[in-house]
Amino acid sequence: MARQSYLKNAAILTGTGLLLRAAGMFFRIYIAARIGAEGMGLYQLIYTVYTMAVTLATAGLSVAATRLSAELLATDDPANVRAAMRRTLALGLGLGAAAAALLFTGAGLAADWWLEDARAALSLRILAPSLPFMAVSACLRGFFMARRKVGPNSRAQIFEQVVRIGVVALLIDSAVPQGIGTACAAVVVGNTVSEAASWVYMEWCYRRELRDVPRNAKRPVQGLGRQLWDIIAPIAANQYMTSVLRTVENVMVPGCLALYTLSRETALSQYGALKGMAMPVIFFPFSFLATLSTLLLPEITEAHVQNRRAALEHLVNRVMLITLVLSFLAGGLFTQFAKEIGLVLYQSEEIGFYLSILGPLMPFMYMESMVDGILKGLGEQLSSFRYTALDSVVRIALIYLLLPRFGMQGFLFVMLVSNLLTSLLNLHRLLHVTGLRVQWMRWVIKPVFSFLCAGAACRFVLQPLTQRLGLPLLAWAVLGAVFTSVVYALFIWLTGCAGPGDFIVRRARKKAGERDSFG
Repeated sequence: MARQSYLKNAAILTGTGLLLRAAGMFFRIYIAARIGAEGMGLYQLIYTVYTMAVTLATAGLSVAATRLSAELLATDDPANVRAAMRRTLALGLGLGAAAAALLFTGAGLAADWWLEDARAALSLRILAPSLPFMAVSACLRGFFMARRKVGPNSRAQIFEQVVRIGVVALLIDSAVPQGIGTACAAVVVGNTVSEAASWVYMEWCYRRELRDVPRNAKRPVQGLGRQLWDIIAPIAANQYMTSVLRTVENVMVPGCLALYTLSRETALSQYGALKGMAMPVIFFPFSFLATLSTLLLPEITEAHVQNRRAALEHLVNRVMLITLVLSFLAGGLFTQFAKEIGLVLYQSEEIGFYLSILGPLMPFMYMESMVDGILKGLGEQLSSFRYTALDSVVRIALIYLLLPRFGMQGFLFVMLVSNLLTSLLNLHRLLHVTGLRVQWMRWVIKPVFSFLCAGAACRFVLQPLTQRLGLPLLAWAVLGAVFTSVVYALFIWLTGCAGPGDFIVRRARKKAGERDSFG
């Protein structure tokens, strides 16, 4: 039953992640077609400030709710989870309301003095009311993950996306003629309305779920507030500092690009093309790995708290293998078919150029995200904070030095340095904490060799055979990607790097006389 439940959750999360990322990516394509690259640049700047406000409202809440709930539900007195959730929800509501008030009252100042674009003020004020809903929803998501029930979270996210797209579709066409600022405001209305709708649904699911939790605790747990702050404080400090540094960085980029291009509009267009159009495409395949990241936090917390070292090491080893095998495939495909993807999705060779540069970085991007989640599950928030702060300082310094002289090429170099730095630092810490060793042959050499063989087969075998057919660009890209993926999978299997069973991460309960393990 545990195995079936785990695989069911994995299937739900994978399907939901793919659906949401696909919908989000095509939603951005839809928006970009209406507001243009400059509009996407302004949209990204607005979300730079909004993201900092979201961090103020939600930092650590989901992790705290998951960890506290998982620990209390695993005891012989699970009723204590009710008190823990009451405290967590109250804290979330308070933080969300404070962040909303700060964003609403400071919107004009942030737009004029920080973003240097008064058109952003209206959108920031519209986004402010969404913050309390996001904070409370973050707590509820953590509770459901502790219960090993991903259905409510997945359905809420789908509902949220449907509402967002519907609201924007109703407003965007009438807003565009009134200018980019009004068009961006129409887009963010969808965000605020959809966050409220998502919270309503999750609150309803939460009330139903509480029916299965005993009401009265036999021995009320003391010090819940202290435990809550012990979890949230290091995560919040990490995310607050990171958010401030990243906001400074994101605001600097258009300004420094403008010094190179001698045009604020051109700088915003380049920034919007990279951040608002290319990056969502780059992270679309991460849906497969995001499932692992989401499912593993309660498992890692449980194994870590119970000191089941063998199970923990085996699980982390498997996750690293899956992450790198899939990310080398994704990065290789985006590098090989960058031009086709850019033209098909955005009718832009510029986007294709960005994808070709970012493609080789995808294994480092994906590994960084996965390892960061694992470290937080191991209680290594302080290490993550140090590495992230160092990375932000390095990025800001390089942006200041390189972008005015080299423009967007300088920013792409900054991204290269940043991803290498953070991914390797996080990996080094993970290896130290778990006692694992890098398996160079399985994790790196065989996947790279397999893709080189697959890419060569596509280039020198499939492409000559299909050239005479005159396939449309989309058909060729799909056919080439599928062919390359199949050949890559074949070589992964033939080289002994991984087999089908290696891509199934399932919970394994300890049997009598056996050690804990994950299969």
